[in-house]
Amino acid sequence: MTSRRTRTRILAGAAVLGSVSALVAPVSAAAGSHSERAQGGTVVSVEQAADLTAEEVAGELQGKIDSSQVRYGVTAYRVTYRTTDSRGTPTTASQLVVLPKNGTRHLSTVSWLHGTTVYRKDVASENPKSNDRLAALLFASTGRAVSAPDYVGLGSGEGFHPYGDPQATVAASVDGLRAARTLAHRNGRELKRKVQVSGFSQGGPATMLVGRALQKNGADRYFRLGALAPVSGPYNLSAFEAAAADDKIAKSGIYLAYFVTAWNKMYGLYTSPGDVFRSPYDSKVEGLFDGHHTAGQIVSELPATSKDLFTEDFLNKIRKPDGVLKDKLRPMDNTCDWRPSVPVEIFYGRGDKDVDVSHAAYCADQLTRNGAARRLTDVGDYDHNGSVRQALPQIVRFFDESAKTD
Repeated sequence: MTSRRTRTRILAGAAVLGSVSALVAPVSAAAGSHSERAQGGTVVSVEQAADLTAEEVAGELQGKIDSSQVRYGVTAYRVTYRTTDSRGTPTTASQLVVLPKNGTRHLSTVSWLHGTTVYRKDVASENPKSNDRLAALLFASTGRAVSAPDYVGLGSGEGFHPYGDPQATVAASVDGLRAARTLAHRNGRELKRKVQVSGFSQGGPATMLVGRALQKNGADRYFRLGALAPVSGPYNLSAFEAAAADDKIAKSGIYLAYFVTAWNKMYGLYTSPGDVFRSPYDSKVEGLFDGHHTAGQIVSELPATSKDLFTEDFLNKIRKPDGVLKDKLRPMDNTCDWRPSVPVEIFYGRGDKDVDVSHAAYCADQLTRNGAARRLTDVGDYDHNGSVRQALPQIVRFFDESAKTD
């Protein structure tokens, strides 16, 4: 029988719940023109989420992530800012911005992109015990500014989370960087132009999407791409979902249900839940993925296997997608199909049962075909969540090394 502890950590990037740090009163966005207030990245509110010494940061990481690189104390802020959703409609999103207490005015910048999260409060800005909060603390404690967006529809953001939508992912991440720059400036600090981008699981392909937007599409007038370090990502989403349909990955039914319900809201994959989900689950699946249920609650209500949760007809559509599903999957099968002009290191764990190691090789092969230099790094025989905890200290070293070549 699955233990309660196991259930609460069932999804990639899903974090153990914890109490939220004491907050200071919100600070409203600075007054400005209407166009400034409406622009993506405009800060709406700021709350202090944590203020830690270097020793306290090391204590938070203890037993989870190697803390030997911690150098400075940090101050973390929960920032709400303006962005756009999967339809390009204006909305608000939240993020954690962390600044080091190192007295340096000009700071290197890291964008940390989180993995699959079903419960809206299991994100860096809300959950102090989440892997994503710990990742942000680690990067900041090495002297960097960190922008860790919750994405649209998670944290305190409005609406639902458009899981895996490339447009909303890039918008929330780039607008998050702009908001972080504003916050840093208010604190008398300046963010350097080059951004080191890293992310885990869902955040792996997100890292490549954001990197490409910064390098090729000029997504921001100020920020430029500095380095890429994706971890344990499903870079061939069609293959990942097909493997989930065949129950070849851990927690396949839960992953696939999250994907299907989110993509149905965005793209209209089905008319009725009964067309997709077996009874009695057809009456409850959509309600469970509303952002207000924890991973443990979802697991207790749904079977872990796709064959028990979905109709066979629908699983066949996932195995061999066509129409709108095929069209929308294509960009998510090609997040690595470009030529970064910056250092790239792809991290994975050979013990990962959620995202097969073949995805890292797939990404590396796409980069190689485009003439890009890259490193492919096995962090060891660790499971999905274990792989990111092992990778993070190596990413710090990689970013240090990359910065020397600037």
